[in-house]
Amino acid sequence: MASPTQLPGLPPGAADPCVHCGFCLPTCASYRVLASEMDSPRGRIHALRAIEAGELELDATVASHFDTCLGCFACVSACPSGVRYDQLIEATRPKLINAGQRSAWQTSFRQLLLQVLPYPGRLRALLQPLRAYTGTPLQALARRTGLTRLFGPEIEAMERLLPPLAAEAFSDQLPLINPAKAERRGRVALLLGCVQRCFDPSVSTATVKVLQANGFEVVIPQEQGCCGAVSHHQGELELTRQLAADLVRSMNAIEGDLDAVLVAASGCGHTMKAYGELLNGDIQFRAPVLDVQEFLADRGLLETFRTQLQPLPGIVAMHDACHMIHGQGIHSQPRQLLRAIPDIQLREATEAGVCCGSAGIYNLVQYEEAAELGRIKADDLSGTGAAFVASANIGCTLQLRRHLGDCARVQHPMELLAASAGLHPLPGVPQSVSSAEIAGKGENRQATAGPR
Repeated sequence: MASPTQLPGLPPGAADPCVHCGFCLPTCASYRVLASEMDSPRGRIHALRAIEAGELELDATVASHFDTCLGCFACVSACPSGVRYDQLIEATRPKLINAGQRSAWQTSFRQLLLQVLPYPGRLRALLQPLRAYTGTPLQALARRTGLTRLFGPEIEAMERLLPPLAAEAFSDQLPLINPAKAERRGRVALLLGCVQRCFDPSVSTATVKVLQANGFEVVIPQEQGCCGAVSHHQGELELTRQLAADLVRSMNAIEGDLDAVLVAASGCGHTMKAYGELLNGDIQFRAPVLDVQEFLADRGLLETFRTQLQPLPGIVAMHDACHMIHGQGIHSQPRQLLRAIPDIQLREATEAGVCCGSAGIYNLVQYEEAAELGRIKADDLSGTGAAFVASANIGCTLQLRRHLGDCARVQHPMELLAASAGLHPLPGVPQSVSSAEIAGKGENRQATAGPR
């Protein structure tokens, strides 16, 4: 029997290729803000080897260094030796849940989040009383006076991420069947998500309209739940498997053929593509899981849709979500789609591969490190002079909106495509605001940003 200080279940030999070369360090978000070897990939790998050798105990101090990991997988992309740090950290996270390795408050707070965030009904009930607060002068006053600090740093971090809550956030507006608006090319299912359907329902609406206009019928099971991404990123495997199995059953209950199960949030897509391993192949989707951007890039935009596209009022900066670029290897497809917009000016962040600090619930449980990463990313993106930031993950979107403020609007690429095609207005942009006004703000920011 393995010693309780050891970590059975780690992928055999996953850490063996690590030669401690340090190529991972510049890409590691936690090392970036903490500058501690133990808070870097190679430091954690060294700790894992010591634990397995019986030279180190996984106590609260050691566990805290694993908790600082965002799970962004940038180190996997950077490693010249092919170390699968993603497998190592995913196998380690369930071991961090054991009592005694986190404080009672940390444990309770994480459990509370996992009892609310994956369940849209519960989340909506919690948010309902806040409709008269978010996006109002009252919220601005509470933040300005420091009132939100009275509830503790974790609650303050949650409040800082709260967006204005649209009426559509409290009920699912899209019907089961959304017919193709052009000559039918296929039939797909769409995941609504849990946090995204409550905090940014416009993303699903825009996604459906873009798919319809490109000849795809979109089916949206009304009983679908969470994909399990939030719990998966925390190592809560039992809850993840339960949520995953329920979602697969709801998607497989759709009558008729499906070309794909599409996802518009990269964190969800990353977890859903891992269902084969998570569920041991016992239950699986009857159609491939694809991000909506890789699906549309592969199928191509219809010429009739392309002719509808009009220029956007301002520069667009790309934000690559970690579970998109590092987790799924999707990079060119969002850019390919957005370049279909006439005269678009796409700008790249200087450090595109560094995490923004969202990372599931990281910006709630490791709020200081996350806030610093958010500021770094916001400075990088605002320095491009962009009026819009394209972000394809709801966690990143909320994080970037907090730290960018009025510097730029953060929208999903599907929202930008839908707005360009005249299918769906960008939420929160008054129709009276002219293109020149929005573009001018971006140009002014770029002029004041100085040399980069």
